Amino acid sequence: MKTAKKPTSTVRQNKWIRKGSEVICTAGNNKGRKGTVLSRTHDKAIVQGLNVRKKHMRRQSENEPGRIAEIEAPIHISNLMLVDSEGNAVKTKVRVSGDEKELVTKKGETLLRKVKQVS
Repeated sequence: MKTAKKPTSTVRQNKWIRKGSEVICTAGNNKGRKGTVLSRTHDKAIVQGLNVRKKHMRRQSENEPGRIAEIEAPIHISNLMLVDSEGNAVKTKVRVSGDEKELVTKKGETLLRKVKQVS
């Protein structure tokens, strides 16, 4: 039985891009478009409305015809950046204040979200 291999990517991956995060695409055909992350696995993410592909579906029953469905294909994490409340792409850092960790923007120190409490 084969075991699943870990990704061997040497690209530094943004661990703050998670399900539900607002992101902007920084490269490729979708450059400049914004969306919400629907899911993420290792170094790829599926973003709502970005990288849409057409899939030709066979009919499922005699009454239902075949169709062409539009689905979102995965995008590499290196092509995405987090977005602040104003819709601008931002670089982020973690600020430790007291017993809390917060994810903030590097430029204006604007709070994006609470990370966790330090114990």
